[in-house]
Amino acid sequence: MSIQNKPYKILSIDGGGIRGLIPALILVEIEKRTGKAISELFDLIAGTSTGGILALGLNIPDHNGKPRYTVEELVTLFKEKGKMIFCQNKWRALMTGLGILDERYSHHSFEKLLQEYCGEVELKSAITDVLITSYDLEYTRKPFFFKSRLAQREEERNFKMKEVIRATTAAPTYFEPHKLLNSVNRKIYYSLVDGAIVANNPAMCAFAEALTLNQSDILMVSLGTGAKTEQIKHKDAINWGIVHWIRPLITLIMNGNSAAVDYQLKEIFLAKESSDYYRLQVNLPMDDKSVHKLDNTKKSNLNRLESLTQELIAKEDKTIDDICAKLQE
Repeated sequence: MSIQNKPYKILSIDGGGIRGLIPALILVEIEKRTGKAISELFDLIAGTSTGGILALGLNIPDHNGKPRYTVEELVTLFKEKGKMIFCQNKWRALMTGLGILDERYSHHSFEKLLQEYCGEVELKSAITDVLITSYDLEYTRKPFFFKSRLAQREEERNFKMKEVIRATTAAPTYFEPHKLLNSVNRKIYYSLVDGAIVANNPAMCAFAEALTLNQSDILMVSLGTGAKTEQIKHKDAINWGIVHWIRPLITLIMNGNSAAVDYQLKEIFLAKESSDYYRLQVNLPMDDKSVHKLDNTKKSNLNRLESLTQELIAKEDKTIDDICAKLQE
């Protein structure tokens, strides 16, 4: 009697700013039901932007090689220190024209927070394999993927985790691009921006990574950060110029990419006759524009995001049970 190999287990987490609270709360639920740390349950964790914060945050080792932070501690990060990520005073708001003339937020406060949480830990030290997305504006003009498995083998692919997070979260109009020096040749640098430009939903990137590793039996758990349902009226859009399109265009790229990848993976797993693809996503209410924002760190908004997530968890109770059972097989 042959023993069936265990599936290669992937967790993918979308980008979405402060709405990263949504997947974080879902992961809390998975940890509670399984009694295990997320880094123990998956073989590969992929993240874009705020998803990158979670992917790396859950894989920072302590002195014993165990996760330094629980998911609940990262939930606290979003709830209590979100204002340090999106830190802006009235003077900067005025000088940047609310992000039209320059980046809306200074990166200095965010970098202090990253130093506090990540210290000098390097990508190669990640407990579980991670894949983090970004995009290089200058040197390669291509998507830039941070992979812990390559960081362990090649020094020039190894970077400090705080630098990786800074790169994957450098959303245009929100933060300035992150200048990252090549680890071997310090004359070479990359100008990196938010991975959402090319892969807000990094699940397909993770799927490709699994195939590269000759994995065919794959379990994919993909977590969204809230799908925007607010409509853009045709009568409004036909009269928009560059200024009007800037903000909506960012969210259109994010939403469109996430939905397209979800469609592609559903079709792939359907063709494989596999039920091992799961996508958990909150539909953000159309009548509440504040909850759609990537940088709304007000307590009332965070409470609303938590409420919407708990509603999703209750609605998808059986699905989450199925996920947890398969993760422990």
